[in-house]
Amino acid sequence: MGKTIGRKGRTRILAAVLCAGMLLPGVAVAAPPPATVEHHTQATLIDRMSRQEVLAYLQGYELDAATVRNGVDLYLVTYRTTGSDGRPTTASALTVLPRTDKRSLRTVTWLHGTRIFRGDTATGADNLDRAAAVLFAAGGDAVVAPDYLGLGTGPGTHPYMLTRPAVTATMDALRAGRALAARSGKRLDRKVLVSGFSQGGQVSMHVGRALQESREFELGGIAAIAGPYDIRGQELPAALDGRLDGVSAVLYLGYAMTAWNRSQKVYDSPSEAFRAPYDQVVDSLFDSDHEERDVVMALPATPQELFTDEFLARLAHPTGTLAEVLAANDDPCQWRPRVPVRLYAGTADRDVVFANAESCETDLRAHGARDVRLVNVGDVGHFDSARVALPRIARDW
Repeated sequence: MGKTIGRKGRTRILAAVLCAGMLLPGVAVAAPPPATVEHHTQATLIDRMSRQEVLAYLQGYELDAATVRNGVDLYLVTYRTTGSDGRPTTASALTVLPRTDKRSLRTVTWLHGTRIFRGDTATGADNLDRAAAVLFAAGGDAVVAPDYLGLGTGPGTHPYMLTRPAVTATMDALRAGRALAARSGKRLDRKVLVSGFSQGGQVSMHVGRALQESREFELGGIAAIAGPYDIRGQELPAALDGRLDGVSAVLYLGYAMTAWNRSQKVYDSPSEAFRAPYDQVVDSLFDSDHEERDVVMALPATPQELFTDEFLARLAHPTGTLAEVLAANDDPCQWRPRVPVRLYAGTADRDVVFANAESCETDLRAHGARDVRLVNVGDVGHFDSARVALPRIARDW
């Protein structure tokens, strides 16, 4: 199929994918039957960890565990929400409660990065997202980590990098987490601390704005890591000019274009956007049911091999529906937070270029934000930026 990648190259790509996902074997526990905690909300206990087990678990992810004070209980929560089409649907979230005598708990929402396979979210796999939720909960906070739509146990495909569905699914996940906590004799603070990585870093800014405007919740602070906050000005140009890792650029752009096309038809047929033979398979690859390694192996190594010349030109200079979709789902930092905002990023990141964080800081300050700071976590890559930032966030909060 088109230009092939040598065995050594494909081995390197697979190793990168596995490292990126950081999937580790979990500890199996006997889960009780699902318990209904609110109308259309179910929760299943999927793991319990003592403090010592938490310490060992986080060590496996090379996360500083200095803030760990207690054990945790992990629940898979399935709840009702609204789909991209406005119709009722279901979604899932990992909710982690600290094993503490405290009745009133601070609330943290952790928002995950790009996940292609529905089973790779924190509800279904041991990965960095689950570790982040455990880290915050072991410090004494209740953590709600939504899978978003079309991932985890949710039906359908994931509306990747579309703002409204991500925000709606997160707000409804917070409501479901509140119901679960009440069943456990806990009360969640209406003030929510928001953190996320990569795609979740961008979603953090959108969710933060929704929380600040909400009458039901209150925004407590934002700590976003390596988010693509400026798609048109920074991330898209970097994907096209080679500053992004080629495989990452192919995955992000292929995922976004197929998801956006399902929503608003940015191209009339796959052959208009994708070169043969990829035009015959690309939409089905991003259906939430293909594992990431299989998608990587089925696609080429660069955007120039994936997209037609005409569509590459449109990506470089968006017009029409593509420009409208970008405008509607970009610019997450063009508002005025009334809370502290910290933007963590690494300068060696070849998945989300550092300039995204610089653009976000500039936009926030231009809109009057007073307590915003860009935190350079060093000359590290994408996933290492999260490992460095997470303990700092847990400590500073």
